[in-house]
Amino acid sequence: MAELFGHTRRGADTALEPAGIVLRARGAAVLVPTVTDRIDRNVIDGLLPELKLIANFGAGVDHIDVAYAKSKGITVTNTPSVLTEDTADLAFALILAVPRRLNEGMAAIRTRAWQGWSPLYLLGHRINGKKLGIVGMGRIGQAVARRARGFGMAVHYHQRQRLHASVEAEFGACFHPTLESLLQAVDIVTLHCPHTRETHQMMNAARLSLMKPSAYLINTARGALVDEEALVAALTSGNIAGAGLDVYAHAPELAPGLRDLPGVVLLPHISSATIESRLEMGERVIINIRSFLDGHTPPDKVLAEEA
Repeated sequence: MAELFGHTRRGADTALEPAGIVLRARGAAVLVPTVTDRIDRNVIDGLLPELKLIANFGAGVDHIDVAYAKSKGITVTNTPSVLTEDTADLAFALILAVPRRLNEGMAAIRTRAWQGWSPLYLLGHRINGKKLGIVGMGRIGQAVARRARGFGMAVHYHQRQRLHASVEAEFGACFHPTLESLLQAVDIVTLHCPHTRETHQMMNAARLSLMKPSAYLINTARGALVDEEALVAALTSGNIAGAGLDVYAHAPELAPGLRDLPGVVLLPHISSATIESRLEMGERVIINIRSFLDGHTPPDKVLAEEA
């Protein structure tokens, strides 16, 4: 960016409050936020009339009021695709780690609680032969399905529209027209859908109660998809066996009690945290900016109805 554009850059690797964004970005034609920067209508109004493009550094845009930006003639772009494989890798790492109780094993080693091998110590569950339920079979969901097939898992999925028969055949995937049907059928549920009004806290107490007592919940998508207090209650009561989370509704704060549950693997939102993905994200941002400033439609333009 320094080579291509006149710019103002904040050196700290932390989020700014909305007022701070307006103060630093006033007069700019392009704003490059990250997923922790809340770009609401107050920020947008504060940067008008100069602001023309919000080039988000990240795939998710639920921190941006896309519809309001569009109403003010502002284009919004993101960086899709580049996070697919890294996010799928981390989701599958959790799919492996939670049933095999890896976090408990690591804690035993670090605290010197392990006294040596014994036949009943830290028994978990194999994933080979288990049913994996994927909620959202987009790019990331399909990348997870591809990995699941390699581990001998049966793939089940739910989303609004059924995949083409050829795609289902590729993964041997079984479609469930309702989320409730999926939750009752599978051993592990992994979330890969956007956060919208319809999906907000989709994993609530009622739906968690439909899962098997031996089932696990994995979330690397958006924290607000899960009612965290209901999840704590389900885990504490033994309604489900465990969970693996990389995202949280009010990060970095967690629901009370969530940190203390042994059957939970908690990660600090690192699904896309690879050097390769960060470089590719930056390249996509620059491509979108250059396309826009050259008078073309950016390749990663976000439509208001997609936000």
